[in-house]
Amino acid sequence: MEQENTVLCGANSYEEKYFFNEQFAALPAPIKDELKIMCVLFVNQVGGILLLEFAPDGTLVFRVSSHEDDFFFDEIGSSLQIKELRRDKEELLASLEMFYRVFFLNEETEHA
Repeated sequence: MEQENTVLCGANSYEEKYFFNEQFAALPAPIKDELKIMCVLFVNQVGGILLLEFAPDGTLVFRVSSHEDDFFFDEIGSSLQIKELRRDKEELLASLEMFYRVFFLNEETEHA
């Protein structure tokens, strides 16, 4: 049986809403704020819906979707924006993956 991804947060340009999964309430406020800014800016720039999800192995996945009739959604800009976020927020994203692996998957850290 295939496990589903766990949503961390997301933003929706159609409803102008931001979502944060309260399972991750233990994250520090500055990180929550940075995630909110990142998601909201993303959908304001390219449109559509952005979800940040943890795959079953703890990898952070950017899932982007749009309404079928949304001719203003920028698919190319979306891909470029994700590449830029992965580069610019590399440390934050790696820390979130480590947090998920330790506290949700109960993996041991390599640091003693």
